[in-house]
Amino acid sequence: MKLTIFETSDVHGYLFPTDYQKRGQNLGFGLFKLADQLKKEVAAADGPSVVIENGDFIQGSPLSFFVLKEKGEADALINALNDLPYDAGIIGNHEFNYGLDYLNTAVRSAQYPILSANILNEEQQPAFGNPYVILKKEGVKVAVLGLTTQYIPHWEHPENYTGLQFLSAYETAKKYVPELRKEADIVVVSYHGGFEKDLDSGEETEIQTGENEGYKILTEVKGIDVLLTGHQHRVIAQTKNGVATVMPGHKGAYLGKVTVELEKEAGNVQIQSIYPELIEISEQTPLEGSLAGKYEALNNEVEDWLDQPIGKVSGDMLIDDVEQARREEHPYVEFIQKVQMHYTNCDISGTALFNNESSGFNPQVTMRDVVTNYIFPNTLAVLKVSGADLKAAIEQSAEYFVLNEQDDIAVNPDFMEPKPQMYNYDMYEGINYIIDVAQPFGERVVKLEYKGEPVQPDDELEVVINQYRAVGGGDYAMFDASKIVREVTIPMNELIGNYFKEFGTIEATVNHNFKVINSKKD
Repeated sequence: MKLTIFETSDVHGYLFPTDYQKRGQNLGFGLFKLADQLKKEVAAADGPSVVIENGDFIQGSPLSFFVLKEKGEADALINALNDLPYDAGIIGNHEFNYGLDYLNTAVRSAQYPILSANILNEEQQPAFGNPYVILKKEGVKVAVLGLTTQYIPHWEHPENYTGLQFLSAYETAKKYVPELRKEADIVVVSYHGGFEKDLDSGEETEIQTGENEGYKILTEVKGIDVLLTGHQHRVIAQTKNGVATVMPGHKGAYLGKVTVELEKEAGNVQIQSIYPELIEISEQTPLEGSLAGKYEALNNEVEDWLDQPIGKVSGDMLIDDVEQARREEHPYVEFIQKVQMHYTNCDISGTALFNNESSGFNPQVTMRDVVTNYIFPNTLAVLKVSGADLKAAIEQSAEYFVLNEQDDIAVNPDFMEPKPQMYNYDMYEGINYIIDVAQPFGERVVKLEYKGEPVQPDDELEVVINQYRAVGGGDYAMFDASKIVREVTIPMNELIGNYFKEFGTIEATVNHNFKVINSKKD
């Protein structure tokens, strides 16, 4: 017989095939396209199926932000999952972005088991459900262990995880898998986390912080048959050491699938073969009709909400070349800095262009412009840092650039692989600085001035940045929660809207306070 295991992961609230840049899109992703493929695959499977939702579902799209702001509970999203044949769901790191109360509305709404083995409450018990579930599928016992990246406290505001303890996913797997091996025929680990090393070579692909432990789980925890992963938004389907592993991208662009060929004899179940693959969703993939119809009214509400005008821009705040906007200050970036500085009463600010889809603001600014440019639910924190801290942060951001073979400035591949991390390159306002990409890492900030004077290592400065960065997110070790002196807990999306209400038409300005140069050519 065959057992087929399906995985979705990192859908991020994208129910429909649109990124909401404009109305009426039909792109190659979305839960409801994936659902059509899933239902066809389950119907065609030669034997029973297991379907797992691997986390990061309730945050990340304009639709999910609308549900938060206008509905106040996550059930409108989770009900879409309830309409599909999920056997279990995992907590992702972005499930914490909107706070524990909102996360708990999602957990309560789920009509399938939520698994969370390494997130514990104050009683040292799994905080959001059971650590694992054992499913019985036509006489075959399938154990599914749920794990989540332990790194959440490095990204979230403390009140978003009050009373919780995050254990190593690897150590937790090492504890549970031997027990599950005794109880089940097939052991599946569903891990909302990724790989810290190259699957083929074993070479490190990132700083070994513990954020991703997939390689260690895959190679050092004996007894796993299938490892389902996510978090990094990569596209992976391969077998290593006899363990099948998949990672199905993000936004519902791929359906993870593992086919296990089994032989049942005298009450024993033996694996004969195991085959991981990914099924790509495309523009031609149809929407699952019943789900699309059921949620069409919600999507129309979102589209109408996004088209609400919130302000006007005088001048040009559109981004034509996003990489150029990272090398030479852009009016949109300066505008975001002004909003941050205004609401925190701070005169040094840092921000990022979070992805390469940022298009800036049209002359008539709508909520659509705001949520498709500023895509994260960030709040703001003001830190008191030393001049040395600030210089170290800019030096770390400067590693975003390298010189290519022609000695032209290019993007460092480390910021693109294995996962795009444009959000970890920050630009600053309120200081004047020059980054020289021709210099070695750590020695690229060749000018750094505040109020016309060189910044000294022992200077005390206040800097406003988003909460993710303020607690050290992106491995910015010079920042941490102990340096926070005040916060603004209203999300930036709302602050941007409030800024337009307060000041009316905004003039697109840019003071070019920073430069990225190449002294070999400039």
